[in-house]
Amino acid sequence: MTIPLDYETLRVIWWLLLGVLLIGFALTDGFDLGSAALLPFAGRTDEERRMIINSVGATWEGNQVWFILGGGAIFAAWPFVYAVSFSGFYLAMFLVLSALILRPVGFKYRSKKPDARWRAGWDWALFVGGLVPALVFGVAVGNVLVGAPFRLDGDLRMFYEGSLLGLFTPFTLLTGLLSVAMLVLHGAGWLSLKTEGPVLQRVRLYGQGAAILSILLFAIGGLFVAWSGMGYRVDGVIDPNGPSNPHLGGAVAAAGAWLDNYAAHPWMLLAPILGFAGPVLALLGIRGQRDTLVFAGSSIANVGIISTVGLSMFPFILPSSIDPGSSLTAWNASSSHGTLFTMLICTVIFLPIVLAYTAWAYKVMFGRVTDREIRLNPDFY
Repeated sequence: MTIPLDYETLRVIWWLLLGVLLIGFALTDGFDLGSAALLPFAGRTDEERRMIINSVGATWEGNQVWFILGGGAIFAAWPFVYAVSFSGFYLAMFLVLSALILRPVGFKYRSKKPDARWRAGWDWALFVGGLVPALVFGVAVGNVLVGAPFRLDGDLRMFYEGSLLGLFTPFTLLTGLLSVAMLVLHGAGWLSLKTEGPVLQRVRLYGQGAAILSILLFAIGGLFVAWSGMGYRVDGVIDPNGPSNPHLGGAVAAAGAWLDNYAAHPWMLLAPILGFAGPVLALLGIRGQRDTLVFAGSSIANVGIISTVGLSMFPFILPSSIDPGSSLTAWNASSSHGTLFTMLICTVIFLPIVLAYTAWAYKVMFGRVTDREIRLNPDFY
């Protein structure tokens, strides 16, 4: 069968789709995580905390679709990236999954007993289930920018030489805190649309702080990337249509190389501009009590900050800090030409279905969660 798209085009499409899936996860499940991180602080009474929980309770499970699609896309389209990241970051992923497991248990069991201590315990479990994944996801992105400590031998066997504690450096903690601030802002944006009364007032207050922190941490992170000697650059001639083999085509560590793409393609500066503009719009929305603008601003911040990382690194997906020649890029770490095309056909068919039922679910669940509903609706958590 003749494949109508060349290998290079399919690799770029799947690199873009990976970014779309990650942004989709941040936009949907991100406000779940941020809302859970705000739960013990924005809600002071049992009814107020139930208002927050039920603002995400109807949709949070459906939002996991983007998490699963992202993992599946890495497995099928970027098998080298899947093998290295899921093996090397195994303990970090175990930490994330352990925290995520607290969420369904917390949602389902919190209201089983009226005891105040029982419910307060589950509230803090939900807080951990929101804060820890947000922090670790950001730390993981920081490690991707710095480079992971792995190497590939001549038979393409992977050797990881890092540890769990080694993932937490000053820079990666900075990116982790940026991730927390970004998702807390997004959670505040969502709760601005879904809550009322004292909860809404407190959410606006915390959202204001998260927006300011997002701007400061994003700026500090950018300065760190520019001046710390961080970055990798392709060394030699790369064939974008060549076979997938990380040993074909070299890479070297190069200070400031993560800024190369902006000099070559100035349009890419739109991504960091959105990363700053989003929190500013959210701040304006909070001060003007325009809740839709708050959520729009937090969503734009997610798109801008995540796109900045991807565009800065292209074509790198996962560089190696101990052996840059083993680095994984869009040109040397993909599945075969035929696999990418077959998966693209499946994506063209099924992704619109996912988008359609997601949009329908949000339309049905649209509206604020009120005090009256909390008191009278027996189906609420």
